Amino acid sequence: LMALGSSAPEIFLSCIDLLRRGMHSSELGSATIVGSAAFNLLVIIAVCIACIPAGEKRHIEQYNVFIVTGVFSLFAYLWLAFILVVWTPNAVEIWEALSTLLLFPVLLYVSWKADTGAISCGKSWILG
Repeated sequence: LMALGSSAPEIFLSCIDLLRRGMHSSELGSATIVGSAAFNLLVIIAVCIACIPAGEKRHIEQYNVFIVTGVFSLFAYLWLAFILVVWTPNAVEIWEALSTLLLFPVLLYVSWKADTGAISCGKSWILG
């Protein structure tokens, strides 16, 4: 929710720009969202690391959620690059936008299943 709230202005600005250009991307569009998301992610991680007192350690407790977040984040960046560079360069088709939007409920469902323990990709899955 924090990332959505901090990225909402960029998302709306990009949507307005996309609609004004007849569903063709511009320099403002995807770069704004990707740059903002990357900045938010890096700053949040940096602040979390800086706040740990000297000599203390933190461990990931919910590996299922960690794996789901990492996989979906990587997929989102690759999907965006594929759409805007390979499939339809500098244009966003309606089916691309709708399929991207429909992936969000998939993320929610898989995240819920990972959080409840129905999907098992925990520490042993990562470390062997």
